[in-house]
Amino acid sequence: MRRIGIWIAAGGLLLGTAACGGTSSGGGGGAGTPKTQTLSVGFVAEPANLDFTSTEGAAIPQALLVNVYEGLVKLDQDGKIVPLLAEKWDVSPDRKTYTFTLRKDVKFSSGAPFTADDVVFSLGRVKTDWKLKIKAQLDVVDKVEKKDDSTAVVTLTKPSNGFLYSMATRLGAMFSRTGVADLANKPVGTGPYTLGSWRRGDSIQLGANASYWGTKPPLSSITLKYFKDATAMNNALLTGGIDVISAVQAPESLQQFADPNRFQTVEGTTNGEVVLSMNNSRPPFNDKKARQAVRYAIDHKALLETAWAGRGQLIGSMVPPTDPWYEDRTGDYPYDPAKAKELLGGKTLNVKMRIPNLPYAVAGAQVVKSQLAQVGINADIEPLEFPARWLDVVFKQGDYDLSIINHVEPRDMSIFADKSYYFRYDNPEFGKLLASADEGTEQQQTDDLKKAAKLLSDDAAADWLFLFPNLIVAKKGVTGLPKNAIAESFDFTALSKQQ
Repeated sequence: MRRIGIWIAAGGLLLGTAACGGTSSGGGGGAGTPKTQTLSVGFVAEPANLDFTSTEGAAIPQALLVNVYEGLVKLDQDGKIVPLLAEKWDVSPDRKTYTFTLRKDVKFSSGAPFTADDVVFSLGRVKTDWKLKIKAQLDVVDKVEKKDDSTAVVTLTKPSNGFLYSMATRLGAMFSRTGVADLANKPVGTGPYTLGSWRRGDSIQLGANASYWGTKPPLSSITLKYFKDATAMNNALLTGGIDVISAVQAPESLQQFADPNRFQTVEGTTNGEVVLSMNNSRPPFNDKKARQAVRYAIDHKALLETAWAGRGQLIGSMVPPTDPWYEDRTGDYPYDPAKAKELLGGKTLNVKMRIPNLPYAVAGAQVVKSQLAQVGINADIEPLEFPARWLDVVFKQGDYDLSIINHVEPRDMSIFADKSYYFRYDNPEFGKLLASADEGTEQQQTDDLKKAAKLLSDDAAADWLFLFPNLIVAKKGVTGLPKNAIAESFDFTALSKQQ
C-alpha cells in the first residue's frame, strides 16, 4: 500500500506481506536453455489483475517485479541499490541530474528492443497514466531525455535522496512502448520470466524467458499457487502439492515441518509494518486522546505472542530496523490500561474494526478487540474480502474506524503525508520534515526522518502492532530462497531445487 504501501503480499498489504527480495541473477548473457525444472510456491493474496500501475496492493509486484518487469536498478538482499537494466549511473555535482548507461541488446518479451526511448516512455507514464498515490514520489522528476539509444538522462527539480530508491520499486519498472495495451492481463517486460497462464482463483504460471539478456534462471517455470487459508497451504506442502510456502500464515503450525530430512525453514526480516490503522478524520479517532488511549491499551508483547506465536519484532513506528533512521519507539506508549481509561475520561466508545480476511489481521483483531474492551472501547470486527472489498471500503472510501493491515512497501512512511490517504492524517509539520529530509544531506535525511517518525508516534496517527517476519518453509533441496523480504517482489530468479 504505498503501494498502499501495503503489502498485500504474503497476505498483507498492502498490503502485503509481504514483498520479498531475493538474490538476483546479475549481469551478462547466461547459458543456454534452462533444464526442464519447475517449482510451485504457495501464496495467500491473489492479484485482482496484473496491472500494478493502476491497482493497489502488493500481490502484483510481488509476482511480477524483477521476475517479469525490470527497472534500471533494484534492491539487493541488504537493501542496497544495485544495477539492473542500467549498467551504471552518474550523478551531477548539484545532485539534480542522473545519467543512466543502459545495457545493450536487451529485448522485451515481445521481441521489441529496450532503449532509452522506453525509459522516457515509462517514467512519463508514471505522471500521465499511473493511478496510484505513490506516483507522487516521482513528482520531483522535471524531465527525462534520450541522449542516445543506450543513455537516458533524468533531471530533477531539486536534489532528492528518495529518487533512486523509488526507481528500485515498481515506479521504476520499464515498459515497452508497444506493450501497454492490456497491462491487466498481458504483461510485457524484459525479465527472466514471462506470463505463461493465469487460472483465476487458483494459480499463475511464469515461464522462463528464452531470450532473456542476463543469466538464465535455473527453473523452466514457476507456479504461484493461491490458497484461501493457511491450513490448505500447509497441507499442500505436507502432501507435495507445492514446494514452498512463501510466507507462513500460522506460525504455530511450524512444528508440522520440523523434520529436517523433509523440510527447511528460513526466517528473516521484512519491511512489513503491521499497522492498527485509525481513521483520523472522524469520531472517535479525530480526537488525539482517543488515539492515544488505543496505543496505551495494547499490550504489544502479548499480542505478538498470541496472534503470531512470538514471531516478528516490536518496533513502535513506521520505520523498520533495516532503515538508517530507525529508532526503537516501543517505549512511547507502554501498556497502561489505567492511562487509556484516563484519556477516555470514563467514556465508552463503540467502533467498527473493518479488517482484511487475512490470517494475521484476523488473529490480531481478536487480541486487539479483547484488550480494547478492557478500557471501554468496544470494537465490532467485520472481516472484508481481500483485496477487492477491503481496498474499496477501507482504502478508497475510508469507511472504517479501525483496521489492521501489513504495509510492506519499502520506506513508506511518506504515506502519512497525504491527508487523503486512508489514515486521513493531516499534520503539515510532518510533510515539512519529509521534504527537508529528501533535499538535505544524508545526515539531515536521517535526523529529519527520525523526527518525522517521532511526530507520527506522538500524534498516535496509528498504532504499530509488530514488524512482519519473513518466514518461509520449503522442501529440503530448494535453494536460493530469500532470507529477507525488503523489496516489493518475491524474487524467483535464484530459486532452484536439487533433483
